[in-house]
Amino acid sequence: MRPHTETTRHSAEWMLCGEFHGHFCPGLAIGYRAVEAARQHLGASRPEDEELVCVTENDACGVDAIQLLLSCTVGKGNLVFRPTGKMAFTFFDRDAGAAMRVYFKAERNEADSREEWQERLLTLPLDEVFSFSEPRFEPPERARLFSGIACARCGERAPDHRVRVLDGGCVCLDCFPVYDRGWFGR
Repeated sequence: MRPHTETTRHSAEWMLCGEFHGHFCPGLAIGYRAVEAARQHLGASRPEDEELVCVTENDACGVDAIQLLLSCTVGKGNLVFRPTGKMAFTFFDRDAGAAMRVYFKAERNEADSREEWQERLLTLPLDEVFSFSEPRFEPPERARLFSGIACARCGERAPDHRVRVLDGGCVCLDCFPVYDRGWFGR
């Protein structure tokens, strides 16, 4: 796995991102730069627990850079997926009470190759890559532990906030039949 030759002048962190992600790509560069923005604007660093939270609105390549460099992970509870499909990341620094939403706004020139686009993303000023705004929502609550309930159908345990009542018994989401009457709203 070799990055574009111009990219080799970037930090060891960029190289680690490529190793973690499996390859170098423009999407990874977006996440890498979002980390840079969080560090510059919020003073973000790798938290021990949930002091720093990232709410990602996409499940694309850039999220890997955020996981690696800012230690925001699903398992720790400080990486939350909010599936709007937008290339946006909201960072909350719980200790400082600071927050910032980073929205990817840069546009690729049609003449740019994938490698050229990646290099542009890595070298453009941050305000040309992203727009910055206040979050449109409150930070997610801290992760909690829930009691487990055995599913009346399959017997597997699921946390109590993830079970449904069906025919007088508690069932997990896998065993609960989908109820869809054709409503296509949210």
